[in-house]
Parts: sequence; structure tokens; C-alpha cells
Amino acid sequence: MDKDSRDDFSFAKLSDLKLPVTFCISQLEGMRRPFTFTEVLERPELRFYGVQQSPGLSDLYVTCQLIADNKPLTIPFRTGYKSFTKDYIWNEWITLPIRYCDLPLNSQLTFTVWDIAGPRKAIPVGGSTFRLFGKKWGLRRGKHRLLLWSGREADGSNETSTPSKVAERDEMGRLEKLVKKYDRGDLPKCDWLDTMAFRKMGEIHAAETEKSENLFLYIDLPRFDFPVIFSEADASTASTATVVVPPPVGVASTSTLASEPHLWAVVDPDVAKENPVEDKHRRLVRSHRSSPYDRELKPNAKIRDELDDILNYAPSQPLTSEEKDLIWKFRFYLTRDKRGLTKFLKSVTWRDPSEVKQAVEELLPQWTEIDIDDALELLGPSTVDSRVRAYAVKQLSRADDEELLLYLLQLVQALKFESTASDQRSARSTSSAISYDDSGLADFLIGRAARNLMLGNRFHWYLMVEVGLEDRIMAKMYGRVVFKFMNKVLEVRTAQITFPVPITSYRFRQNDDGQERRDIMKRQGELIEILAKKARELRVSKDPRPKKIEKLRAFLADSKNNLSSMPPLPLPLNARIEVNGIIPEKSSVFKSNMFPMLLYFQCSDGSEYPIIFKDGDDMRQDQLVIQIFTLMDRLLRKENLDLKVSPYDVLATGPSQGMAQFVPSKTIAAIISENGTLLNYLRANNPDEGSVGTYGVEPGVIDTFVRSCAGYCVMTYLLGVGDRHLDNLLLAPDGHFFHVDFGYILGRDPKPLAPPVKVCKEMVDAMGGVQSIHYSRFKQFCFTAFSILRKSANLILNLVTLMVDANIPHIKHRDVHEQVLGKFCLDLTEEQAIEHFEKLLNDISPFTVVLDRMHDWAQYWRS
Repeated sequence: MDKDSRDDFSFAKLSDLKLPVTFCISQLEGMRRPFTFTEVLERPELRFYGVQQSPGLSDLYVTCQLIADNKPLTIPFRTGYKSFTKDYIWNEWITLPIRYCDLPLNSQLTFTVWDIAGPRKAIPVGGSTFRLFGKKWGLRRGKHRLLLWSGREADGSNETSTPSKVAERDEMGRLEKLVKKYDRGDLPKCDWLDTMAFRKMGEIHAAETEKSENLFLYIDLPRFDFPVIFSEADASTASTATVVVPPPVGVASTSTLASEPHLWAVVDPDVAKENPVEDKHRRLVRSHRSSPYDRELKPNAKIRDELDDILNYAPSQPLTSEEKDLIWKFRFYLTRDKRGLTKFLKSVTWRDPSEVKQAVEELLPQWTEIDIDDALELLGPSTVDSRVRAYAVKQLSRADDEELLLYLLQLVQALKFESTASDQRSARSTSSAISYDDSGLADFLIGRAARNLMLGNRFHWYLMVEVGLEDRIMAKMYGRVVFKFMNKVLEVRTAQITFPVPITSYRFRQNDDGQERRDIMKRQGELIEILAKKARELRVSKDPRPKKIEKLRAFLADSKNNLSSMPPLPLPLNARIEVNGIIPEKSSVFKSNMFPMLLYFQCSDGSEYPIIFKDGDDMRQDQLVIQIFTLMDRLLRKENLDLKVSPYDVLATGPSQGMAQFVPSKTIAAIISENGTLLNYLRANNPDEGSVGTYGVEPGVIDTFVRSCAGYCVMTYLLGVGDRHLDNLLLAPDGHFFHVDFGYILGRDPKPLAPPVKVCKEMVDAMGGVQSIHYSRFKQFCFTAFSILRKSANLILNLVTLMVDANIPHIKHRDVHEQVLGKFCLDLTEEQAIEHFEKLLNDISPFTVVLDRMHDWAQYWRS
């Protein structure tokens, strides 16, 4: 739901929550002490217990079950096996086969921690029973600490003997209750004091754990946007203004309600709406300021510093009412600051026609030119006035075609918000001064794409992917854009088209119309369709891999398919490359799950261009990551820092298919297996016996390796790329290092305790170790690149934010602002940020090495 409709509610009903019950078993806190020698002598069987046998931490596991009315609602679930080294940490998410809307009010979860007590025998370390609903009928959320009743299995009866909380509260329980209030925003935040307070709490926690005899199990429950109140599926609300939540079961008389008001609550849906008193105050204050005096108003030094701090806020940071008033007061002064427009537009009250009129018709035209990142922010879903969007499009027109290509993926997504604005025009108040006319973004993109072959090729395929998605309303809108684009192609004369520089043999160069260009796009589509069909057949086939390769080569060589030889055609992946056939004998099939095809295209100039074609895999996320990497590389080169980053081309040709450039290289896992070390591999391909300090490898190759390692180290950290192992880290013979397979980004990682900065031991060894001059240069390159990219944090954030509504599964519903902005450390000075990054860089976890070895074993048994 959009923001306007969200503001009408302050709670959600359980009956509307159709999601499965989910929770995370986090960790076990407390001291488990082994039995004394006397106890073991008296009970010899104790020597088989895990706590007695393991010198470190025994192999515990947790069982959990959902119970209501003394009856189980699900079968028991248990955590997977985990070998503990330092702490009892599971961090395992459990999803129960029951939906929230089907839960009874007295639902409770039972948790029992088990330890081994001999062969095929387990004993309970402790159990706890946790109620899913609080006293006010609200679904519990967030982190909870459950008291474990030592030596007892959890009791799931209504009057449980193993409750998760008891009346007496220790110091840690008191502090955790305050932390919950802090997380909800009920306590004021003060960064420097909060840091000290949390550090002190950590010390108290360690001391309490040391002296406490109790064990505590920590669990995490999902945090929803609103409080969720229990309600039956057929329950109806008596009044739209006031909702009375009934008291818990067992509370009978009204006298009890009157004497114990904490047992019930009245929820007012209007509580989140604009306060009419504050609204009137704002209108009076701004009316008073809307005078000729405002035009000459200038801030003093203190206010100027306050304004500067506000203008430096990240795009996702909301403004307080006081900050909005301050910006409005000095709006004429801010027109000369390009950073001020986005903040000023956030301070405008868009339901007030007079403010909208002055902001859009008077101030917007006289504002100084803004940067591209601010223009992208104005094209997001929060901007509904088409005049503001048209202003952003005008600013985009200053970008050349090469720069526009970097943002084209997001600009195609921004068309969705144009459609939303026009579709909602009839539903909005006619008295509003907001304009919902066409801002011209589609016409702008169509015009530029029709005049540039490279831009037009990418634009065409981005649109075709959107047309193929399940959202039929959006697919219809994009279909209209495709229709207009094709008509525009016919209108543009060949003399007006910008051609990629290396290409000189396009057949339609001599034509005056665009029919030949439309035919070429049609042929591209037919080629993709043929390849996708064959890739699908190979993927579902039960044939062994050699048989698949044989069938593929026979299919490509068959003259009836017109694939080994074809009229010259710009490659969809890269329109600069003109191909005239596929080489059957060089093509192959990879051995991964999806069995992607390796195809060697024959180019018109006699060279070869290998690509990987996949079907059954969503490549839009890889396409996004490579696009951001390409942008980051351009930003670094603008600052004269060449890190030898060579992002390979990726193009999604449908929601579950696409192609990628194949770079001749080997995985680090394969290199280690065949050559022993990366240095041996580089030395075998680029020997230099007379080299000084480069270990027998050409100095330029070592330099390329060090620079590219630094580039990808910083870029993968900023995008939160996960699931890094030695099979998706690649090295080319010329020293170019790069990453592939970006299925996990923005902090997602299937590996526990994965380090945020991806530097493996093999990379460091190839530089000569942490004491070498090359590793020192590597770190300096990392710090410089990190400092440069921090300056463009808003641009990168806006690009990722525009992709949130692109229906990419791993990005949808993710808090991209928190994940991206947290990596840039914008709240720190440059020196502090680099110091923070250096700490992360130095943390080459030995646990990561273990995970890499486990992955190698899995790959071995799979093959």
C-alpha cells in the first residue's frame, strides 16, 4: 500500500496476516559448568554427558513446537547440527506450517535445549514456554530473552510450569526492557551517550552471565510495520473512530476492567494522522513568512551550519517538522544551492495549494541546476507532481549518452511511478494544486534511445523484460512504451543515429528509414527465443553432460537452424559487437545446476566473442550489480584511479533468462587444485625471471592483480555481496581478478559469521603476505577507492532504491537504505570511516577458510 493509505492506520488485524509463523532461534546465554568429580563418582553415567565430555562447547540442539489449549498445532521442529567454537549461536530461522491468521489467542511456543547423554540418548538442558500474544492481545515482535528451567523439558500446558518470564527481574532484564523502548523510539537518542551506554551494558552483561546460575535462550520474532492485534477472521469493527480491544480470556466483570485498566486498551486509528493544532500552527507561521521579506532573508552563522547539516542528510532520512519549517523559512536563500532542492520539496506541504503553487511555479524555475543523483531521487515514487518530475527530466537531458546508459536501467523502472501518478489522477482531490500530467520521461528516453544504437538496444531489452513480467497492468504500460519506441525508430533518419565507434558495417546505414533497424531487433528476439528454447531442453533433460554438449553442437551445426551462419547482427548483449554465426565445435554446456550454455559467436571482423546463456535463472540481480560496478569504476576513473576493474556484460532477456559475457579465466578453487597457489598460475602464464619483488611474474600483471583485488574488495563490500567462496572468485591469466554470481546482495549471506569485506587468504598470499609491499599498496588502493565512492553515496543509494519495485525477489521488501548507507559510514569523518574499513579488512576470519573447504567438498561430491 502507498504512504497515503498507510497513514490511515495505527495497527493491523491478525486475521489479515496471511504469512506463515516465523521466528529465529538466536543464541544461548549463561554458564554451563561440568559436574564435579564427586558427582561423577556417585553417578557414573554422568561421564557420558556432553557437558562433561567436551572440553569446549558440547553439541546442543533446540526443539520447538506450537501448542494451544494443551494440544499441539504442529509437529516438533529442531535446529540443524552446529559445531560451536566460542558461543552457543544458532541464528536459525524456523518457519512453521501454520499462518498467523489461524493462530488461537492462547498460542504458545515451547523451546527445549537438549544435550547428549550417551549413545542415542539426550537429556534436557532446560525448557521454556513463550506466549505469542501479550496481555493486550498484541502479537509479540522483536528480540526476547527466555528463562530456561534447568533440567526440565518445556511444558506446553495453559498453566505452564516453565514460563519464559518470572516476576523477579535481574539487572540484565531491566536493561533489555529499556533497549526495547529505545528500539521503538520511546527514548530519545544521543549518539555519543548511546555508544557509552551500550558499551557499559556489554560489561554488565558479561558480569551478570559470569555470576548467574540461570540459562537464557534468545529468540527473534519478525518486526512488522504496525502492531498486530488479535482478531478472528469474521470479526467486525463496531466503529471506524474507536476500536475497543477486548480483555483477555478470564476477565469477566466491568468492575474488574475499571479497577485494572492495564488489561485493556483503546486504539485510535486517527493517532497517526496530522495533528490539526500543529497543522494550523504551520499554516499560520508559513503564512506570516510568505512575505517580500522572505526573499532577502539570510541565515546567521549558526543557522547556516544547521542548514548545511540538513542538506547533507542522506536521501532516505526524513525531516522533522522543525527542519521543514527552517528550510521553508530560507527557501529563497537556498535556491542558489543545488543540494537544497530535494530537501525543500520534502518540506512542502503538498495538500496546501498555496504552498504547492509557490514551490513549483515560482521557486522551482529559478533553482540552480541540480546534480544527476538528485534528479534520480526526484523521479522516485515519493514525487507525484509531474512538473517536478519534468524538471528532473530536464536536468537528465544534460547527461551524454554514455552517462545516460549507466542510469538507463533505473530510469526504465521510474516509468512505473509515472504510470502510478497518472492512474491515480482521478482518485485525488480536484482542489489540489498538484499536477498529474505526463512529465515527459518516456518521450525523453524514447527520443534518446532512437538516436543512439547502443542506448536503443539496451532500452529495447529492458522494456521487453518488463513486458514479460506477471504484473499485467505494468506490462501493458510498458507495452505502450515499446509501441511508441518502435514508431519513433521509423521516424528517425539514419543520418541522425549515433553508431558505436568500432562498427562500420551496419546494413541500414544507407537507408533513410528505420525499418531495417526494427527488423534487426526482431531478429535479435528470434535468436533469443531459439537459444532459450534449447537451453530449457538441455536443463530439463536427464542426459549426462557429455550427451548434452553433443546435442548442443549438433543443433548449432544444423543448417536448418541458421545459427552457424547468419546475416550480420548486433549482439543483444553488446550492440558494439556484430556477429554472423555461432561456432558449434567450441560451444559447450557447464556442469552447474541450470546447465547454462557456453556459446562462441563469430564476429564480422574475424574475432570471437564467447557468451554464457542461461534459462531458468533470474539474471536481473546480476545485471543490477554489474551496472553499479560499472558506475563505480567510472567514478574512480574520473578521480584518476584505475583499479583495472573489468565488469563483464550482463543482459537479462526475460524474467528467468539472460546472457553474460564469458571472460576466459579460472576459479581460484580450480587454480589452487591445479597449480597450488595463485602465484604459480600467474608465473606460468606471465613469467619474468629478471623481476625484482614480483616473485617471477611480470610486474604489470602483479599490479593488475593488486588493483583489481582492491576494486572488487571495496565494491562488493559497499553492495553487501554475500555467498563468496573460491568457486565464484575468478582470475584471468593477465592478472585481472573479478567476482561472479551475485545471488546474495545487500547483506544477505547463507554463510553464518561471513566477514563483510571479502578477502580470502589465497589472495593475500599471492601478494606476498600481509607484510609485503604489494599488500600495503592493496590496502592503500582500498582506502582511496572507499573515500572516493563515499562522495557518491547518494547517487548509488538512489540507483538501488529505484530498483526496489522492480520485482527482483532478493531486493523486494529489503531495507536498502539501511543496508547501503550503513556501509558508507556517512555519520563518521573520512579518517574514522577509513579506520573502520581497515578493521573490517584485517578481519580475515579463519571460519571463512573452513566454510570454503566445506564448499569444496560439496562441489567434489556433486561432480
